[in-house]
Amino acid sequence: MHQLDSGDVLASKREAFDLPEGVIYLDGNSLGVLPAHVPARMAEVIKGQWGKSLVRGWNDHDWIDLPQRVGARIGRLIGAAPGTVVAGDSTSINVFKVLSAALALRPDRKVILSDNGNFPTDLYVASGLAHILDAGHELRIVAPEDVEAAIGEDVAVMMITEVDYKTGRRHDMKALTAKAHEQGVIAIWDLAHSAGAVPVDLDGSEADFAVGCGYKYLNGGPGAPAFLYVAERHHGALRPALTGWMGHDAPFAFDLDYRPATGIDRMRVGTPPILSMSALDAALDVFDDVDMETVHRKSVSLCDLFIREVESRCPELELATPRNPAERGSHVSFRFQDGYALMQALIAEGVIGDFRAPDIVRFGFTPLYLSHGDVVRAAEILEGILRNKTWMRDEFKKKLKVT
Repeated sequence: MHQLDSGDVLASKREAFDLPEGVIYLDGNSLGVLPAHVPARMAEVIKGQWGKSLVRGWNDHDWIDLPQRVGARIGRLIGAAPGTVVAGDSTSINVFKVLSAALALRPDRKVILSDNGNFPTDLYVASGLAHILDAGHELRIVAPEDVEAAIGEDVAVMMITEVDYKTGRRHDMKALTAKAHEQGVIAIWDLAHSAGAVPVDLDGSEADFAVGCGYKYLNGGPGAPAFLYVAERHHGALRPALTGWMGHDAPFAFDLDYRPATGIDRMRVGTPPILSMSALDAALDVFDDVDMETVHRKSVSLCDLFIREVESRCPELELATPRNPAERGSHVSFRFQDGYALMQALIAEGVIGDFRAPDIVRFGFTPLYLSHGDVVRAAEILEGILRNKTWMRDEFKKKLKVT
């Protein structure tokens, strides 16, 4: 055990997860670990609810309001007031919904501002929406450090991922949102690498909209439902381009004309996926007695230790993540020319991270189930692979579909 683990108040949380034997899992920023109690909860939902109640489950087990209940639980982790977060759909679909609603609030402006550290799907969705609207909208992409200077009176929406998916660089949400509002710009934040990893204060930062996924630090499982946030001050004016029966004021009246629901419910579209949302709901149990500031302190400690260990052992690697904890999320990235092969060699040795083109090896640090001892051991294995040039084997150079 590493000396820093002796005072770890989150150490007991490791038992809440079903971690495979012999694996150091540093990819919770891509797919979280299975919480140990989720299989039993899913068995109950499948056999006890779906199996026995059948269609009555929508009422008997209140499936119909599960998106709001899960949204409220996520809201507590991201500084969002009750009634401002709803779970459902994918992050990409939610980007479409909130971006279309945001643009409708600024009909006289045509620029969507983002940065080249944003996750590509957000940019693809923005481009596609601009094409569909066919109203002269422009997606303007700048370097992350140039976002603030690019916020001007011609910008309708600033759409930014708070923590860069490649480098872990973290934007100052409060400062950028304030600058956006000074110029009359709507602020959308993607929290894919923030929710459950770092403290987020959407209401305190006066963010307008936000989206995020449920399968990374929230541990909801592969393809888990995403979530979206809309500040309460915008609820009455929401006009998303994608409308569906679950966003209707009276879905079971089956009116042929759309009449939007009040509040965050109008951002719902189709029937909620009860099985996957139940898994996410169960996974969120691990956060019930956790304070995000405590999680963040351990995250900083784990990341700092990993950076020190890797830089002292592996001079071939170049740090791509900000060294200042205030400027990063909960993952650490290094550059290496043959990063894909290096990561495959690491995975073969039981250290699971991931690769992002063209040369980024990425390591996620999830404080609820990682120890400082794990961090040191991972760095030792990485050093051995580099010293022995194990990564040069042909088997590690063959690209798989998912990297």
